Amino acid sequence: MRPDSEAREPFGRLRGRSLTVLADDGVPLHVEIDGDDDADVTVVFCHGFGLRSDAWHYQRRYLRHLGRLVFWDQRGHGRSGRGADERCTIEQLGRDLNAVLGAAVPRGPIVLVGHSMGGMTIMALAEQHPELFGDRVVGVGLVGTAADPVSFVARNFSPRLDPVSASVVGVLGKQTALVEGARRLGSDLMYLLVHAYAFGSGAVSPSVATFQDRMVRQTPIDVVAAFYPVFGNHNRFAALPVIERVESVVVAGDEDRLTPLAHAETLVSHLPGAEYVVVPRAGHMVMLEEPGAVNEALGQLVDRALLSAESDRSA
Repeated sequence: MRPDSEAREPFGRLRGRSLTVLADDGVPLHVEIDGDDDADVTVVFCHGFGLRSDAWHYQRRYLRHLGRLVFWDQRGHGRSGRGADERCTIEQLGRDLNAVLGAAVPRGPIVLVGHSMGGMTIMALAEQHPELFGDRVVGVGLVGTAADPVSFVARNFSPRLDPVSASVVGVLGKQTALVEGARRLGSDLMYLLVHAYAFGSGAVSPSVATFQDRMVRQTPIDVVAAFYPVFGNHNRFAALPVIERVESVVVAGDEDRLTPLAHAETLVSHLPGAEYVVVPRAGHMVMLEEPGAVNEALGQLVDRALLSAESDRSA
């Protein structure tokens, strides 16, 4: 067996200055800030479904030179509060992101980066507050995400689940104690399923796989149940002309089985100005699988965004 190259990596232990931001319904949102307040740009990272801000581990570790970095836990995830079921929507996440920006980034240019559900959050913000894009928001990075409907469980586990998958997950949400107890016991099967559907065929450190598995397990099943139905109805094409105003990059693993490459290609077809980065042998968790490729793409995005914003100001 080959040694685990990431065995000493401090997954889940990188921390910055903490801030609690209240959403418009009073839910506390956990925010952490790295870097100086007078940096040239602030990069705000939005994580995906069933994860937490720690999913941006390698970006937090190696992109500090880009400027000020902001990481936040979406409602119901990580260290943020949950809120009511009816507020577990992409629209609400867009409003949550707006609250985070108002409290944590009161001035200066912003680059937004979102993975999976986090990318959808950015799209919702673009629909709700188009005036921010081209003014405060100067760049957008969309990683393993989609503007069109996505059905994770139905497509990946059984075609016959499609008509009833949301109700099945909803029932699990109502049996929280039973399901959480079973999940805390852990199983090799769960580990293998997470590994199979989160990652591509490239070499993945056992420590990275364990870290991913831990984040998924720590997401309460009732939160999973509350958010699950929104993905099948997801439609954010109205946001794309707004995002097209600024510099952007679309990053996708070519073996993503949760948001397959077709979703990225659809995004790029509606964002003709976007850079498009396809990472070979990477899956849905591309920023953990191939952090070098993702970090390079994000670094170039920030450079382009600042240059473009400076050109606009001097024009």
